[in-house]
Amino acid sequence: MMRSVYSEKDEAPEYWFNTKTGLVEVGKQSAAVYRLGPFPSREQAEQALELMKRRAEQWREENDRD
Repeated sequence: MMRSVYSEKDEAPEYWFNTKTGLVEVGKQSAAVYRLGPFPSREQAEQALELMKRRAEQWREENDRD
């Protein structure tokens, strides 16, 4: 496991959603293949899967119009 260089006390921490554990991490703690982000807040990172779902739907709709 990678060590984080950020903490929530940092001026601008990065929040990542770990798809393997389903948890939000501060900084790059796990392998890139399992991370979604970075997000500016813990709350946004917690919504990562929903955000990815919405974006995928938008891309499908755009492709269907072409």
